[in-house]
Amino acid sequence: MISLADRGEMSVLDQERCWEAAQSRDTTVDGLFVIAVRTTRVYCRPSCPARRPLRQNVQFFETGDQAAAAGFRPCKRCRPRDAAPDRRPELLRAACDYLESGPDADVSLRTVSARLGVSAEYLRRLLKRTLGVTPRQYADARRVERLKGHLKDGASVTRALYDAGYPSSNRLYESAPAQLGMTPATYRRGGRGMSIRYGVVDCALGKLLVGATERGICAVQLGDGEEQLEISLRREYPAAALTRAGDGLDGRLQEIVGYLDGRRVRLDLAVDVQATAFQIRVWRALRDIAYGQRKSYSQVAREIGAPGAARAVANACAANPVALIVPCHRVVRNDGSPGGYGWGAERKQALLAMEAEKAGQ
Repeated sequence: MISLADRGEMSVLDQERCWEAAQSRDTTVDGLFVIAVRTTRVYCRPSCPARRPLRQNVQFFETGDQAAAAGFRPCKRCRPRDAAPDRRPELLRAACDYLESGPDADVSLRTVSARLGVSAEYLRRLLKRTLGVTPRQYADARRVERLKGHLKDGASVTRALYDAGYPSSNRLYESAPAQLGMTPATYRRGGRGMSIRYGVVDCALGKLLVGATERGICAVQLGDGEEQLEISLRREYPAAALTRAGDGLDGRLQEIVGYLDGRRVRLDLAVDVQATAFQIRVWRALRDIAYGQRKSYSQVAREIGAPGAARAVANACAANPVALIVPCHRVVRNDGSPGGYGWGAERKQALLAMEAEKAGQ
């Protein structure tokens, strides 16, 4: 949980924070640490109603097991070995809310942890373990999304970078290749120098567009007309070299049509997309959802070890550029209702109904 010294005790700074929480008997920190009393050799929950000893007789441990290993026994009054409320989902939601609050948010580990009332090391480990990123990396990913939105809207690179929250152009260009797949200027120029082959065909849900680079599929779109879909692809990369490839695309387009017709239950196709570490974890989990099955955003969040990240899972689904290959339509709300879908709620319902019917045959 918190930065630990060699003997398993917390650092002096963390010890003092824990003492303040224990003094107020704050129930929200139960499960984050235990309070151990040297004179009685007993350890308790932070919220234990027992009389508090002198500060010099108290030390704190991350877990009851650590306290027991140091020779302390559990309190019979507050029963600290019983399951304590898990605060991690609550902390994760609060951290994400703050990190998404806007370009002016201070995303340093120390600032965010202080706002949440936990140690910096605990927050770093929590986010790294659940989202796969540090607070700064999470905030950077959201900032890139704001940048891309501004650039798509036609803002200049200078205006877009400052509106997105970049302190300088140097910082932006240092990180751009890994996050955008190209420099911001290239992205703003609509992917000039990129080559994308695409095809549009009729399918069970209207029109299907599939675009691919030499490395894999980069776009899967559903719509009502060819022109609409081509405009959407062009809007994403208005200066890329787009080539109409007919119905072929080496058979990949027809494989997706076969899925929409109910003749295929899985699409194992190579993709060429940019994503954050968290998005990759979510998309992998989506590809593991069995054909004909569905899961809630909360279920997916728990399965990837991020129980408080249901909203972040929904964001990752919305950012999925290769629908159907990554079956984000199989993720629904907790009440079972379909929820949002980039290509319309009716198409999502139709996909779910088709899969349920075919899986039941």
